[in-house]
Amino acid sequence: MKRLEATRVYYGLELLLSMPTWVVVSIYLVRELHLSPLELVLMGTAMEGAVFLFEIPTGVVADTYSRRLSLIIGFVGMGVTWMLVGVFSTPWVIILLWAVWGLAYTFTSGAYQAWITDEVGADKVGRVFLRGARVGYIGAFAGLVALVALGTESLRAAVVAGGAVTLLCGLACIVFMPETGFRRRPRAERAHALAELAQTARSGARYARAQRVVMLLIAVQLFMGMSAEAFDRLKEAHFLRDIGLPSVGHLSPVVWFGIFALVAMVFGFVAVGRLMKRLERAGRGGVARWLFVFTAAEMAAVLVFALTGSTWVAVATLLAILLARGLANPLYDTWLNEQITDSSVRATVISISGQANAIGQAGGGPVLGAIGNVWGLGAALSAGGLLIAPALGLYARAIGRQGREPELDDLPPAEAYPGGV
Repeated sequence: MKRLEATRVYYGLELLLSMPTWVVVSIYLVRELHLSPLELVLMGTAMEGAVFLFEIPTGVVADTYSRRLSLIIGFVGMGVTWMLVGVFSTPWVIILLWAVWGLAYTFTSGAYQAWITDEVGADKVGRVFLRGARVGYIGAFAGLVALVALGTESLRAAVVAGGAVTLLCGLACIVFMPETGFRRRPRAERAHALAELAQTARSGARYARAQRVVMLLIAVQLFMGMSAEAFDRLKEAHFLRDIGLPSVGHLSPVVWFGIFALVAMVFGFVAVGRLMKRLERAGRGGVARWLFVFTAAEMAAVLVFALTGSTWVAVATLLAILLARGLANPLYDTWLNEQITDSSVRATVISISGQANAIGQAGGGPVLGAIGNVWGLGAALSAGGLLIAPALGLYARAIGRQGREPELDDLPPAEAYPGGV
């Protein structure tokens, strides 16, 4: 069967991969399984621990063998484990399954962005990322409506259905995904498997160290990972246990959280379109400036969310956080991929960035979870918000250098470094 055009596959994946919703899973964990704040955070920490261990090795696999194969393995594994979370109820089993989900995710992290960048070119991928984000909002909207509707009848069934969608993506990639921008080394240049993987890993690490902007972005991910763990795992519990949901009507929590997510998606869809037009005029420097704005907005909103006792203020700040994150993510991917001029190490370098985020989440998660157990969810969320401050400092430094350091433009590719490919 003939492969589809890469951008069509990418937009299709963005549509489908956005459909499974954490809203349903989080409510399932709190309302059905009654996980404690520490267990909720440990679930995320187990996942990020797996990402920490396997992020770079799986990125190396994608750079050495095939981005397409890596994505197929990842999507199938993520789908199956997500489905199993909806089957089991024992906390330690859920934590273990989420660690396996993290392992499967590492096969897609780095490989996904590297695949589409090489297919369309680094000079065009920024617009593809932003357009994909808009398509993702449509998929998330449709998936949320469907899964929340199903969740009102059975939260377990909604969780299983979400995993089935991701599994379907992996199976679809087997049939439809092209891979024309990536080329394995000629057979005459290949070493045995372990030596070839080690060579790719060394080349990627040397390339990342030589690029100061790449190292800057990696450091940003360390702090953003520390901050994200508390909010990602505790926001629903903060509403359910501390603040309370709006008293309008007699809607269930799953419906309310679905409404919040739907409103954020509508705002995000509109905002991404406007952001695309602004960036076309602002150029590369605009990426750094807007990343700073969205990151600062996220920090302020997280702190207000943690400290407020008003339901409606909490709702407003929740929407602001989701919007800021949704706009910042494609900008980060764009900026990072623009810095990686050597395609042979692209997935590995992106995976190093992902590993920094995982280190932040795995290291900060247990501490923030313990703060939540001792001093309350608001204290844990406040601490997480303050951890964004160092990332703001790093972005401010980048803005001072106009988003990219000119002296790095003339750096040789990874092949020029000792031990490079």
